[in-house]
This record gives sequence, structure tokens and C-alpha cells, in this order.
Amino acid sequence: MRSITLDNITEAVVAALSDDIPARNRVILESALKHMHAFMKEVDLTYDEWLGAMEWMRRAGDISDDSRNEFILISDILGVEVLADMLDKKPTHNETISTVLGPFYRENPPVLPKGASIIQKDFEGQETVRVSGTIRDTDGNPVPGVTMDVWEDAPNGLYEQQDPDQPDFNLRGRFETDANGAYEFVAIRPVPYPIPYDGAAGELLNYMGHHPMRPGHVHFMIMKDGYKTLISQIYDSETEYLDNDSVFAVKEELIGTMTKAPEGADTDLVMTFDFVIRNNALLGDLAAE
Repeated sequence: MRSITLDNITEAVVAALSDDIPARNRVILESALKHMHAFMKEVDLTYDEWLGAMEWMRRAGDISDDSRNEFILISDILGVEVLADMLDKKPTHNETISTVLGPFYRENPPVLPKGASIIQKDFEGQETVRVSGTIRDTDGNPVPGVTMDVWEDAPNGLYEQQDPDQPDFNLRGRFETDANGAYEFVAIRPVPYPIPYDGAAGELLNYMGHHPMRPGHVHFMIMKDGYKTLISQIYDSETEYLDNDSVFAVKEELIGTMTKAPEGADTDLVMTFDFVIRNNALLGDLAAE
């Protein structure tokens, strides 16, 4: 097409897609191009606004490295990662719903016995909490031998790899469910904290007029051969920002209640939360539907 106009540019770019590309490539690109062009026309985007966006993306690339992917952070702020998780990991048999992994997971945390504490350093004003529960399959049967990674921020709002004053792998641990599918560990009541906002993601937050805060939560990664891995977060029912999480990851089903521990207990609080995981064999049921 040798004469490009406002009316035909989208058609021209879509037509440039090769017939040889995979069908999924075509579905994604054709839809993305149509929506992108329609958005630009809808807001009557100026050239300076486009150039500013290109420079902003360059700055996002400049700050990104192996330990910080600014583009994932940006997608979080826009609700894109949460949406991708909801689209790709829909619960099919009433299993516990998932949410985003977050940027602070570390592989191979310390392996600890049931009931052990993940606290390596105490903080002034901290509240300790004993977290326990059962992991069951979708038929209600307890699942023994499930590996559970847990991690959380400290009362200063920092994860240990952000804070040189915290011991390595502080507030992290790996546990296994017992013969009855039960798990238990001791942690610190999590506090709200800001996502990193010193780079392009912070610029986006300012553009949106939004805050960087996340509600207090504990992360879980639940794994067992033959079962779908569950990545989730359990939120403190009394934390701030449940209704306006900066990355839109809160779900009502993932809110847990921390209550005062009984007299003589070795923690300040207790919380019980049960999980349901899906056997991979049930994927065959979906294919048959």
C-alpha cells in the first residue's frame, strides 16, 4: 500500500503479517495492533507524547537487570500480571486461587521442621504469629509430603535481599506437610510496604496519581509431584491497603484472620488457613469437557 492514511494504516500493518507465522502469533499481533492504533486515535496522541513514552520505556530498560525487571513492575502497576495470572490459572475444581509470585522470591530457602520459626532477627514492635493449616486435594483428602515455600517482609517493610542488616534468608523457609496434610510455622505479622518506585515504575505511579503500597501478606509456593503448583499470597484481614493494593493482587478468598494467641502460647497471634490443590490428572477431565 503506497498511500498510507489515518483510515488505512492499521489495515496496512496487519496485512504485513506473514502467512507463515504461527496462528497464535497472528491472533496476538493482529489484536494488539488494532487495539493500539484505536487507542492512539481515541486519545489523539501527540508526537511528543509518543516520544516521551519511548524515552520512558528506555529508562525502564536502563534500570532493569537480573535482580530487577522494571517491565514486570510496570505490568503489576497496570494490573497486567494479575490479569495474566487469572486468565492462565483459572481454578477448575474449587482449588485455592493463585495470585502473582512477586519479585522477591528466592529459590532453595532453608528446609525447616514443622512448627519451626522463619525468624532469624527480631524487630522492635514485631508481633509473632503461628500459621497452620491443612493442604487437601479437590476431593477433600489431606495431601502429605507437600513442599511449601513461605516468605514475607520484615516489620521495616523490607525483604531480606533488600536489607543488608537482615540475615541471609531471613523470614523464609521450606516446610513439608505431615501424614495428615498439616503444615505449621512461626512468622512475623507482615506489614504493608512500598513496591520499588525510584525508576520508571515510580514515574508511572505519579502519572496515575496512585500510591506504591501493598497490604501486609505472606507468600506461599505449594508444590508436589503430580499436582499443579500453587503460588499465592495470604493477606492479613486487618492490614491497610486491602482495598487499594498498588498491584491489584488482593482476592477476598485469600484474606486470613490473625487472632490473639491463647494464654501460655509462644507467639502473640495465631492464624489458620487451609489450601486446596489440584491433581494434574484432573486436566484430563477438562480435555473431555
